[in-house]
Amino acid sequence: MSRIGKKPVPVPSGVKVQIADRTVTVEGPKGKLQFAFQPEVDVQYDDAQKAVLVTRRDDERLSRSLHGMTRAMVHNMVVGVTKGYERRLEIIGVGYLAAVQGKMLQLRVGFANELQVPIPEGIQVSVPDQQHIVIQGIDKQLLGHFAASVRALRIPEPYKGKGIRYLGEPVRRKQGKAMVK
Repeated sequence: MSRIGKKPVPVPSGVKVQIADRTVTVEGPKGKLQFAFQPEVDVQYDDAQKAVLVTRRDDERLSRSLHGMTRAMVHNMVVGVTKGYERRLEIIGVGYLAAVQGKMLQLRVGFANELQVPIPEGIQVSVPDQQHIVIQGIDKQLLGHFAASVRALRIPEPYKGKGIRYLGEPVRRKQGKAMVK
């Protein structure tokens, strides 16, 4: 039995959970999220315990893998509509900077042209200063994907450490060329 899958997902007050037609809908103070689960798992909402229970129908390999994943998705939805998620990126490099213009994130990261990244719906991006980007939203999956795609535009290079990285992310540095005697 999956250790993660068998744990019930507690639902705090102020959050509504509806399950219909293989779709879980979670609505809270920050917004509304939906997730369509697979037929190999069952999802029930227990009103007495105020918790969501995820069970699997059999012990097939696919069912076991979907059991914990479905529970984690429902838990992420509940946390997202109550607290929300946040990712912070930092830009390291001389002349590297970021700005938000409407629904576009503008990045100058050492290329000949400025990069324009459209911000998806449901994501809020703010730039407190030119070297830091704060990405917030209620959908953990969408938020992580957007943060990773922004980071992938200029990943940190190992010699000087220039590029876009998550705040506090360690970058393995290489020594570079040794002086010839």
